[in-house]
Amino acid sequence: MDTAFEQLYTTYYMQVYSFVMTLSKNQDVSEEVTQKTFFKAMTAERKFSGQSSEFTWLCAIAKNLFVDELRAQKKIGVLDTDSASDENIENDLENESSAFRIHEVLHDLEEPYKEVFQLRVFGELPFLKIANLFGKTENWARVTYHRARLRIQERM
Repeated sequence: MDTAFEQLYTTYYMQVYSFVMTLSKNQDVSEEVTQKTFFKAMTAERKFSGQSSEFTWLCAIAKNLFVDELRAQKKIGVLDTDSASDENIENDLENESSAFRIHEVLHDLEEPYKEVFQLRVFGELPFLKIANLFGKTENWARVTYHRARLRIQERM
């Protein structure tokens, strides 16, 4: 194993694993996706370009692999109903009483979480446009949206 890759692996393994664990809520899936992430990072045709941090690059790979895993599970009918996804809250909006409850929670949600969530879900804006509205980075918009979702779920 290349020493640069070994250093990357030892430095970021737990952080990437934790990131995937927040997505999947499943230890086995998280371990599998994390291993695939580092394998893909080591063997990918497109190497790390330096346009972001190494951690961000690894998380992007992990997120894409996790989405692939969800698609594969859905195709074979093994989709775990506890898996976290952006669709959980949006699907609840279809249910009228859940939608009203979400709006009640949103009404009391502090800024910027409230606005970021509304722009993403109701305005269907991409994270980059949300970030531009606030004069922040795309990563900031993603994190703020994720935190808003968590706060809404906690309060529901």
